[in-house]
Amino acid sequence: MATAAITLNRLQLLHIPSPIIARPSIYRAKITPSRNKRSFPCSLHNFSTTTHCSRSDSIRTASQASSTSGSIVGHFLDYLNESWTPFHATAEAKRILIDAGFNLLNENEEWELKPGGRYFFTRNMSSLVAFAVGEKYSVGDGFHVIAAHTDSPCLKIKPKSASSKSGYLMVNVQTYGGGLWHTWFDRDLSVAGRVIVRGSDGSFLHKLVKVERPLLRLPTLAIHLDRAVNKDGFKPNLETHLIPLLATKSEEASPELKEKSSSSSKAAHHPVLMQILSEELSCEIDDIVSIELNICDTQPSCLGGANNEFIFSGRLDNLASSYCALRALIDSCGSPSDLSSEHAIRMVALFDNEEVGSDSYQGAGAPTMFQAIRRIVGSLAQEYTGESAYDRSIRQSFLVSADMAHGVHPNFSEKHEENHRPEMHKGLVIKHNANQRYATSGVTAFLFKEIAKIHNLPTQEFVVRNDMGCGSTIGPILASGVGIRTVDCGIPQLSMHSVREICGKEDVDIAYKHFKAFYKTFSSIDKKLIVDYYREGCSQTNIYL
Repeated sequence: MATAAITLNRLQLLHIPSPIIARPSIYRAKITPSRNKRSFPCSLHNFSTTTHCSRSDSIRTASQASSTSGSIVGHFLDYLNESWTPFHATAEAKRILIDAGFNLLNENEEWELKPGGRYFFTRNMSSLVAFAVGEKYSVGDGFHVIAAHTDSPCLKIKPKSASSKSGYLMVNVQTYGGGLWHTWFDRDLSVAGRVIVRGSDGSFLHKLVKVERPLLRLPTLAIHLDRAVNKDGFKPNLETHLIPLLATKSEEASPELKEKSSSSSKAAHHPVLMQILSEELSCEIDDIVSIELNICDTQPSCLGGANNEFIFSGRLDNLASSYCALRALIDSCGSPSDLSSEHAIRMVALFDNEEVGSDSYQGAGAPTMFQAIRRIVGSLAQEYTGESAYDRSIRQSFLVSADMAHGVHPNFSEKHEENHRPEMHKGLVIKHNANQRYATSGVTAFLFKEIAKIHNLPTQEFVVRNDMGCGSTIGPILASGVGIRTVDCGIPQLSMHSVREICGKEDVDIAYKHFKAFYKTFSSIDKKLIVDYYREGCSQTNIYL
């Protein structure tokens, strides 16, 4: 399918009519022939053996990407290159789900669901919940959920971003999350995000924007002016040194452009930046009433390494988990027979703001997923009048919290506990922490590893050293929200929270297969495990059963 047709397809899918005034859409003004995007699902690309990550080769990778039957790596690279921000990641996930036959729900309307149905909804266009109902679902049956997050550490443009220094136009930014900020220097940067645009009829339209050409730069100080940098380390002040260059003052906007941008809301940003946005969106500057933009690295995601065994990209944490979960759900119910014997409901939940604590309307700290579960149970209950259908569903449910894991670094292997050093190409990492920074228990780890064992998939395990602090995930947040059994796992990677990260190509396919196996076989494994109740026929005098 031609690039122009795919772009039009995305535009049409994301301009779905809705009674809500702020309507989601995505806009791509420039169609580059080299970015040969294909609609999902389709056969994998015929990749070249080119391994460098130039703009002209933005979706080219090694031929190995399609050499393995069922590989999702080619499509994953496409997803990464589309998903510069959580808004774009959610919009692309929305397009993929609609292409796969899922039905879009509105949280503001009543839901009419049925067994065998496939549905999804978005919130804030940065979080998403999708689910497929088993044909044999009955009230009280459980949910099998994989949860991940769409956000990554980045720089965000401040509400008043315009500043000038030493003849340069600068863009003031905020740091979002715990990024390795020194890696953002000397990179070809641009902007992407969402804007609210005033329509000709007085409505307000929600649109996504992505300026693909290099627009900004954070230059480092020459070593001649900082002789001690290699000895003392590069320690930029995040308020005064982390301000990207946009242009020189001589390139500032014309008097006419200044006049068009004279309102207080537009004066907060450089007129030349507003002009670029208006050109991308095909609108007038004065029609842009709000912007929410990230600073993004423009280098495309690609394969690398001598054998093309690595993926080089930004935002692997955590778009790798998000995409593998999404594809696993779609492919686990792609044919009518896939749900014919399923009693449970298969679900994916993708949240925003994990990198800053999840306490937001669109984050895992909000009751989004559990509100959805309650609504699903209620919609499918129909005339059911029994006791506590929702609570019984939660007790039978299981959550996989999927977030990238720390692979052992060959130059810093001492940073890992010596018996728990995850390696690339060796499968998903199950995360453990006695202090509940991860939600994994002995029971949930067993169930997840049993799935892998049945399907001949490798797994690894990780605990942090006792003399080091431990990160966390959305796992404990969701597990404690209503009391749902949870395992924390992730794909091993290096350079976590850098502007450019690395993971193993093979691990993406392993994660996808493991997640798909979870959806297809968890029910049969779970019913064999007895923990908190007695097996029929067993003596209740044995307190250890």
